[in-house]
Amino acid sequence: MAWIQFIFASTGEQAENLSDQLQALGAVAVTLSDAADQPVYEPALNTTPVWSQTHVSALFADGDWQALQQAIQTLEPLPFYQVQRLKDQDWVRVCLADFQPMRFGQRLWVCPSWQAVPDPQAVNILLDPGLAFGTGTHPTTALCLACLDGLGDLSGQTWVDYGCGSGILAIAAAKLGAEVWAVDNDPQALLATHNNAVKNQVAHKITAVLPENLPALQADGLLANILANPLLQLAPTLATLLKPQAQLTLSGILSAQAEAVLACYAQYFNHLNTTSQAGWLRIDGKKS
Repeated sequence: MAWIQFIFASTGEQAENLSDQLQALGAVAVTLSDAADQPVYEPALNTTPVWSQTHVSALFADGDWQALQQAIQTLEPLPFYQVQRLKDQDWVRVCLADFQPMRFGQRLWVCPSWQAVPDPQAVNILLDPGLAFGTGTHPTTALCLACLDGLGDLSGQTWVDYGCGSGILAIAAAKLGAEVWAVDNDPQALLATHNNAVKNQVAHKITAVLPENLPALQADGLLANILANPLLQLAPTLATLLKPQAQLTLSGILSAQAEAVLACYAQYFNHLNTTSQAGWLRIDGKKS
């Protein structure tokens, strides 16, 4: 089976209406993507921002080409567009081929489960792309993994992964010896964390819970790879979860947001320092 893909050069204001029209014409999938490398970092609550220059891609089953072309001409407004004919293929396999083993620091590797691990003696995390955030490819996750790699043996310690996503940081901490509480307000993330923990044979060391089910703790360390605004709101809560001199690691912070986050957490933590990668920051500190 073959497919026909139309790619429209749209504006953010027109994209939603254009998407609705294309679905009404029988598109099996409609995708919006950035047409001008314009970042949308942290949208306001209950908003779904799009890019000012947006590509709207619509996929149709290959059939009556003339009828489809005539239908496309009825779009109002009709932006400039390109047409591609795509051969059918195993799209999952194509996507998976792009996910390769990655090393963080000296010991930690994140590897897709279908490939042999590069270093059997290393701390290897088996993780496949999925719905929950976190495969190690984003700088914020990479910064946190590099921090964990430098902490040494965590045996006998209790850690918290707040905003666990796929569970990648919780699994890394568990493989380094810690008992971990993995926290997320998305049940899908908790399921992904549990499944990935089972795959990595550390499910007995990780407890995945909603925030309201997290007990009072005095943990030895806490990782929170979220975003700046939630981190600002969570500062008092995160501080209560750690014992004095416990390790704090925050990420998901843009360089321009560092001053506000540092000022907020300085009320509860000392020895705060930053590490940057590709415009993102990690903040490390010790509980006062």
